[in-house]
Amino acid sequence: MLLNYVVLESNNKKEQELVSKAKQRDKNALSQLVSLYSKRIYHLGLRLTGNEQDAEDILQETFLIMLKKINQFRGKSTFYTWLYRIAVNIGLSKIQSKKMKYHHFSIDDLDIEKIHSEHIHEWPKLDFKNVSTKHFKKKLDDALEELPEIYRTVFILRDLHELSTEETSKILQITSSNTKIRLMRARNFLKEKLENLVKTEGLI
Repeated sequence: MLLNYVVLESNNKKEQELVSKAKQRDKNALSQLVSLYSKRIYHLGLRLTGNEQDAEDILQETFLIMLKKINQFRGKSTFYTWLYRIAVNIGLSKIQSKKMKYHHFSIDDLDIEKIHSEHIHEWPKLDFKNVSTKHFKKKLDDALEELPEIYRTVFILRDLHELSTEETSKILQITSSNTKIRLMRARNFLKEKLENLVKTEGLI
């Protein structure tokens, strides 16, 4: 536990040093930040849009905005949380502009009391990094495409990118309670879609 804390502190310090230098237009620091987060931003874009070209566009646009606005980063969150918020906003704009098939509605429209009174099945703890079968990944992607946008984004950030509830809330600019509710609904939806496949492939 102590070792993990030391590593985290070391990574945060390194990130802060890179950001500080990048604000001074240090090309090497800017290049390192791009290298550090490009893979994660690309996969985030791919999960959000389901399209490789859109993911490439999100990647490029995210870092272009980073270059232009890095001096606006005040350190109130971690740098990657700030960067993720940029990427998510770009991704959601692409989805909305293309008028994709996902349903759109407000969290305020949900019957919160009904949600809490429903019997919630336990979500199986899957290690998605160890899921290697193309068949399962395809099924997961198909199920994600059926999720309403507000739930899909929370699931991607929390369960696929392993961000905390607090980090996800900051990126999406919603409360922690709403983040948890959306994640619960996403997990239950996906559980129903994938439960039989999960059991068949022995992933739980």
